[in-house]
Formats: sequence, structure tokens, C-alpha cells
Amino acid sequence: MSEETAPAGRRRDSAATRAALLTAAQELFGERGFERATVRDIAARAGVNQALLFRYFGTKDELFRASITDRGRRVLAEGPDDALLGRMLDRMLEPETTAAQDYWLQAALRSSGHDEGAEAIRAQLGQEYVRALSTLTDEPDAELRADLLLAWLLGIGLMRSVHRRDPLAGADPDAVAGHVLRAARVLLERMDVNFPPR
Repeated sequence: MSEETAPAGRRRDSAATRAALLTAAQELFGERGFERATVRDIAARAGVNQALLFRYFGTKDELFRASITDRGRRVLAEGPDDALLGRMLDRMLEPETTAAQDYWLQAALRSSGHDEGAEAIRAQLGQEYVRALSTLTDEPDAELRADLLLAWLLGIGLMRSVHRRDPLAGADPDAVAGHVLRAARVLLERMDVNFPPR
């Protein structure tokens, strides 16, 4: 199978091939975590030869980092910083059947024991997200406040989508988001509490 021809006979260019690999990786890392998602399965889901995965990303570790940062940066770029937490909640609280486009948080949670995965998560959450959220307060400990909210959000994701613990797992998304955003405004006073976010 060449890069130009996908299994169904469609022509692919390099950008489309790279995008297909990223999407497949995001889905499989989200479903299985880093260790159980194989490069063979990722390539198969993308509809390309496994060699192309290595050509575009070098290693499975690099593909994982790219998949985490790609989704995370998209969420950052979709709107204003004051609605960032709302956008993250909106994706996290979607029913699992409709959340296929946003596996990055699940991938982060399921792969946090992997050194490369943990490094990617720290880089993504520890830099760009904290920087964006910390602009929502004038308090001197703005970064700490942003970190606390991200830790809370990861905990919610862990309990809801990985452990599936009730009552949180079965709670109405609007109710969960409402509580979280109102509480978050105590730490970041310029937080937009509208949900779904604008």
C-alpha cells in the first residue's frame, strides 16, 4: 500500500495521511491507553501502512505526544480563555457515544503511568492551560489556582469516564458543569460560568 493510495482506492496526500494517523491515535490512546494501543492498530484504523506512522512521527512516544498536544491546542484555540474550562467540561461530559472526537483527556488519564505520556501531559497542562487560566485572576497565586482547577478537572474525568463511579458518572452534564464553573469562579473571578460555553 503506498502513501498515495488508501485501502479503498482513495488518493491521500501527506497532510491527510498525517491527520488520519493523529485521529486514529487519539481514538485508540483514549480507548486503550498508551501501552495497549499498538502502532499496527493505529495504522490500520487510519487506513495506511504502519511504516507511514514511523515516517511522520518517528516513534510511538512522539505520536502520543503529538496526539495529546494536538487536541489540547485545539481546545485552547476555539474561544476565549474565560470559557476554556467550560469547553473542557463540555467535551469531558459528553456521552461516550458522541465523544469520539475528543479522546485526549481519556488518553491522558489512561496513560499517566507511562513516563513519556506523563511528560506530554505535564507539558500540555502545565504550560499552555495554566497560562491561559491564570489570566482570569489578578491574585498573586494565579498559577496555583489554575493548577488546582486542572487537577479537579482531571479528577472528575477519572471518576466519570475511567472508573465510572456514580453518582458522578450518571449525573446530568449541565448540573455537573454548573457546580464546577460556579466553584471555579471563586478561584478565577473572570471565569465565564455559562454552559454550554460560547
